[in-house]
Amino acid sequence: MDDILVETHDGWRKIVLNRPAMMNALAPAMIDRLISAIDAAEADSAIRAVVLTGAGRGFCAGQELGADVMPTEAGPPDLRQLADTWHHEAVRRIRASRLPFIAAVNGVAAGAGASFALACDFVLAAKSASFVQAFVRIGLVPDSGASWFLSRSVGDVRGRALALLGDAVPAEQAAAWGMIWRAVDDTDLMAEAEVLALRMVAAPAEAIAGIKTLFAAAPSNTLHQQLDLEARLQGEAGRSADFAEGVQAFREKRVPRYRPH
Repeated sequence: MDDILVETHDGWRKIVLNRPAMMNALAPAMIDRLISAIDAAEADSAIRAVVLTGAGRGFCAGQELGADVMPTEAGPPDLRQLADTWHHEAVRRIRASRLPFIAAVNGVAAGAGASFALACDFVLAAKSASFVQAFVRIGLVPDSGASWFLSRSVGDVRGRALALLGDAVPAEQAAAWGMIWRAVDDTDLMAEAEVLALRMVAAPAEAIAGIKTLFAAAPSNTLHQQLDLEARLQGEAGRSADFAEGVQAFREKRVPRYRPH
């Protein structure tokens, strides 16, 4: 069974973590295939959005605790290499992509699995889903950007407590705290994710990419640096075919028809 499934729809792509018997736990080769799927979507000019979800009852249980990550008589595993080479590279790809990523969290998202979800531009979660910073439960620290995402979404106090305690956060609580975009009824999850994907398909691609660039830069920029970046990207957007179409559609009182680039 392929551990990464890819479905191409009209203008958007679904990537499915597909190890349902193991709650879609991650292994290095699986993450390699996930990165390849992300790169393929990025390279396809017809694709305007990506939905990331899990098969079965869970979104992703985090790193599989297999032989390659377990201490042995020969010594401890190199978890720094595991994090940097696989987990972190997948997060970097999602955040750097021109494409809006939509996480459709259908069940538990734990450890690196929670980080993969939080790396996305939108996080929709089934109401039965939960988010767990499970690292401390086995004597590890958060990775895959968890400390960065949480400190910015829920603040230092809540983020720190979640990392130190390893408690599960139900989807509705995560939404109330601002950790995720929305919690929806389980039966509506994929339909809601498709609605978001189709909205992104119909959106101006260059503006979407520019918005992602702005929000990626904002945490480390001063106000003046951010104003300079906004001005530069606004200048680029103003020269785009999307802006010309948007203004024309506004004048003609019709829905704009943005084309893939």
